This record gives sequence, C-alpha cells and structure tokens, in this order.
Amino acid sequence: MTFGDFAEDYIAGVEEGWRSDIHRRQWRSSLRDHAANLTKLPVDAIETDDVLAALRPIWLAKAETAKRLRGRIEKILDAAKAKKLRQLDSINPAAWRGHLALLLPSQSKLARGHHAALPYADAPKFFAQLRARNAPAARCLEFTILTAARSGEALGATWGEMDPDAETWTIPATRMKAGAEHAVPLSPTAIDVLKTVIPNDIQLEAPVFAVNGAARSNMAMSMLLRRMGYGHITTHGFRSTFRDWAGDKTEFPREIIEQALAHTISNKAERAYRRGTAVERRRELMKAWAEYLNTHSGQQGFPPDAR
Repeated sequence: MTFGDFAEDYIAGVEEGWRSDIHRRQWRSSLRDHAANLTKLPVDAIETDDVLAALRPIWLAKAETAKRLRGRIEKILDAAKAKKLRQLDSINPAAWRGHLALLLPSQSKLARGHHAALPYADAPKFFAQLRARNAPAARCLEFTILTAARSGEALGATWGEMDPDAETWTIPATRMKAGAEHAVPLSPTAIDVLKTVIPNDIQLEAPVFAVNGAARSNMAMSMLLRRMGYGHITTHGFRSTFRDWAGDKTEFPREIIEQALAHTISNKAERAYRRGTAVERRRELMKAWAEYLNTHSGQQGFPPDAR
C-alpha cells in the first residue's frame, strides 16, 4: 500500500473524533501540498531522507505548518506499524526526539508563536486597505481581526452561533482550543461585517463565511495577505497585534485582555475572576479596538459590492 492510500484510510478512520471540518481539510491539504513526494511511495519503504525532503522546504519558512506536518506524518507511519504494514521494530522516520531534532535547524529563534504579527501602529492603515477590497476573504479576515479570534474559530463560525439581539457570538466548546464555550461581544463594526455577508435565507448550521455552502479555507486569507503585499505576516499574528495594542494603549486589566483572547489562565485568582464572563467589560474593549482601527483608517463603510 502506498503512503497516500494508507494516509487517506487512516484519516477516514479517525476523523469522526476531530472537532471540525476545517481540521479534516487541514490534514489532507497539508499532506497534499507539502508531502506529495511521499504519496506514491510504498508505506513500508519511507525513510528519513524522504521525510526530510518534505519538511526542509517549509521548516523555517512555514514553521507552524511544518511542525504539524511532521506530527501528522509520524502518526500515519505509527498507524501503519500498528497495522503491521511497517516493521514493528523499525524507527519512525518522522520521529522528533533523538531523530529529526538532530537533523533539522532550530525554530526557537523565530517570531513569537511562529506567527509574524503586524505592529499595532500599522494596523489602521492595513485595515483601511482591507475594507477597500471586495473579496469575500477580506470580510472573513476583517471579522477575524475585529474579534481577535483564531482563524479556525472565525472560519468555522455558523449563523446559529450569532445572536444579533445580544450582539454576541458564542463559540461552542467543541470548536475552542481550551475546550470551553467562549462568548465574543461584537462591536458595531463587526456586526456591520456580518450584514455584508448575510444570505437572504439564513440556515443556522451554515458557515458565515462560506464558499458554495462549505467553510472557507485558511489559505484564502493567507493568499489575500500576499496579494495585499503583507505576505510577511500571518492571520494568527493579528491576535498578537491586538494583545500588544491593548496592553500598551489601553487601561483594561490584563485578565480582561486575556479573556478576550480566550487564553487559558493558570493563576487561581484570575480563573475565579473569569468565572464571571465579564462580557460587558470585554464589549468595551472590543469596541475600543474597532474604533482604533476605524478612526485612524479614515475609511468609511464598505465598497458598494463588498457582499
């Protein structure tokens, strides 16, 4: 059996336990886009050099993607061993400790969290350029920035998660990194973004930022950044942009800022504070963030055909 065939069998066998359709697509797309050299190889013939050939081109340029790809290849090859398609006493050629860790350069000196961020002083200018673009991916990226959400949370957002009366977006625990439900207060600007993409016939389970009824891929926002001349930053990096702005330019308490980012907090006192969700305090913070982006941008409204 080839690696490609076994990988598809493996994914099909375990994907029901994964949180979202986006996660399923990311597994398949990362293997397709960055491990094509393995696809046709017999699964029992893959060696360390084959894995290195897949990882080296992106190891530093796309550090987070490369780390995830390595882990996925390792799991697939471990599963092949469990199925007796590889020798039981063989070393996994994608293993990290004591193996690839000795052969690949360190990623430790890369930007924080491996997600290059835009300085908050440049964010209003970028936001004005973003709002002037008609692409549907621009509305998704705009909403992601305004809510300080992770890209996967925004991409998987459904209309049923939006409460227009409470002006709140509630992300279920199954789609959150920490496994806890997260309420996101929506600023007037974020609500305006939703109005530009709202369909005539709302289906509660339908993705807000859909393409032919399916959730959009994160690659759409990455490609948008490249077209805008910002290929050196990442979508996830805007969370750092927001965090730096909130810490440097506002008087909001740290616990409010961390809660807006849905970060897991280890301090017991802060966890107790978070048991009261403080949505209204965070609403003030998110409104201030939107005002900062808009006031400095000089941009009013959306392009006529933004929808």
